[in-house]
Amino acid sequence: MTLPTALYLAHLNPVTLAHVQIIRELLDDAGRVKVMPVVFYDGNREVNSRSFPFTFEQRKEMIESEIDGAEISDDYAFHSPFRRYLPPLISPRSWELKKSILRGVDDYYAYTGDRSEWLALKAYGLRPRIGTRKKISATSAREQMYRAALGHESDWKSLVPDGTARVAEREWDTVKRFASESDSTTRVLGMKFPRNGY
Repeated sequence: MTLPTALYLAHLNPVTLAHVQIIRELLDDAGRVKVMPVVFYDGNREVNSRSFPFTFEQRKEMIESEIDGAEISDDYAFHSPFRRYLPPLISPRSWELKKSILRGVDDYYAYTGDRSEWLALKAYGLRPRIGTRKKISATSAREQMYRAALGHESDWKSLVPDGTARVAEREWDTVKRFASESDSTTRVLGMKFPRNGY
């Protein structure tokens, strides 16, 4: 019997110890694991913000420094104007996104630890399986990172793997810049989109 492909669509901004644990569990469970950090493009330029400080390539490096055997893809990509993906299930752009996510995939399921995300993945026919929600979130790791960048006491390194810490420290000027900016995202139906390009 051939094992299915596990799809893991997530922000991964930054990659945390919980993300690494999830990917390792998927590698044990599935025949293939396709990890897709969400990417937002305005033309050929990736849109980053306080909520999305790290680029796709930086997040890919974070994952690869800890995990062997997972395929890391930018097939979960939104192209501006992002509002054209809404409403989901009606917008032709949203179905193009589904085709991109499933590129090169036959038998599959999508992993999530979130009930509302499970409903959205089910609506798109991505065969979601819900796992146990992990304690460490990317939001808490990112906010602790920003606290450190602003000169406050922080335990951010205890929330992320060594590879993530190395990338973040190398890109510390970017972390400091976003730490002092306000959030420039719009939340629609539980999904965050950058305002720039929306």
